[in-house]
Amino acid sequence: MIIKVKIDKQKSESLFEMANLREEYISHLDLDKFSPLVAEDYYEIIKELASALILLDGFKSIGENSHKDLIDFLEKYKFSDGEIVFLHDLRIKRNKSSYEGKRIDYSYLKEKKGKIEEIIKKLKTLIKNKQK
Repeated sequence: MIIKVKIDKQKSESLFEMANLREEYISHLDLDKFSPLVAEDYYEIIKELASALILLDGFKSIGENSHKDLIDFLEKYKFSDGEIVFLHDLRIKRNKSSYEGKRIDYSYLKEKKGKIEEIIKKLKTLIKNKQK
């Protein structure tokens, strides 16, 4: 569920910084060996950035389906249907990895890394433009 909250620039900035820290951390990992963990961290980066973005507009995702709702809410920020579908796929893979121990193969990460990085860049640009 997406709820209206007070705009929280400080929390948004903290989430942005955490996402940057995760990106730096990922850059030091062997993607082949640690592909499930890297994929999970990429998802966390996207989730943190999406949360930071909507906080700047006074919204927050809460509840059982908060991650799903957060991704769906990105339509408001001109994310395409294809990007939304991809993010849901990444969310589902991350959940299966985190909660069921299902491995995310290196081939998936290798194939999708560029798309993930594009989405991260898009989110960061949107955040920076709102912070001005």
